[in-house]
Amino acid sequence: MAVSLLAALIAIGLLHLQPHLAHWRGDGGFRRWVTQIGDTSGTGRVLLALLVPVALCLLALWLIGLLPMADLFRLAFALVVLLYAFGPHAYEADLEAILRAPDGASQQAAVQSLTDDGEPIAWNAIAVGEAVAYAALRRRFGVLLWFFILGPAGALLYRLAQTLARGPFDLDPEAKSTSRAIAHFMDWLPAQLLVFTLALVGHWDAVVHAWKEWHRQAIPGSWLRDGPGFLGAAARADIQVDIEAGDGYAEERSDVLAELKRLRSAFVRALLAWLSVVALIVIAGWMS
Repeated sequence: MAVSLLAALIAIGLLHLQPHLAHWRGDGGFRRWVTQIGDTSGTGRVLLALLVPVALCLLALWLIGLLPMADLFRLAFALVVLLYAFGPHAYEADLEAILRAPDGASQQAAVQSLTDDGEPIAWNAIAVGEAVAYAALRRRFGVLLWFFILGPAGALLYRLAQTLARGPFDLDPEAKSTSRAIAHFMDWLPAQLLVFTLALVGHWDAVVHAWKEWHRQAIPGSWLRDGPGFLGAAARADIQVDIEAGDGYAEERSDVLAELKRLRSAFVRALLAWLSVVALIVIAGWMS
């Protein structure tokens, strides 16, 4: 766990200082692999596409364990995998691009980088805030959770599952359905934890109430088909509280950039909270 925490801290620091590192994290190799297994279909194609790279990752970790100074090489390997898994775009850099855009048209164009499935994002505080929440989940928190639970293989599996489910792949209906189910399954746990972290650093009552209402009204198991909608509901509720707390002028109360800055700060605090919990676990392990 200590090596994983160190790798996570280094990766996050590098992306903060050098956001251009995101440029090499393309999906070209994975796309070619999925194309090469085009003679398969359905669930088998999805499992083959995901499990072979993960198996190679586990094999690499096993071979690294045989080397002298294995911990150092394990740290380097984990860092490389984590930097890749944090893709395909630099999350913080995308937020900065929106904030620094010179005009409304540029801002609306920049905000589209937050979506991975090509769905357009409307230029209003609630829609942008919801997109920020899902981008935070899939480019930071989901990767980190599976990295801390399963190591580099977990982070890689999460990233590839999201890419396969939302990328422009030529998949048959069964394969598309299976890939989305796997991606949503891997989203569920980090999304649940992110909701409660957002409640802690934001508006607790509104976020928890929205989370409960979503689960009360949702069809059982619908999240596996449609995704963790409770995260979007929680983000919308958190933003709505801020809008309703304005001074009565809609233009000011629904300032998209102001909400974007507030949410960016909230998710930074959420990230620090997650890392602090992992650090406490590491310290407890050393003291036991």
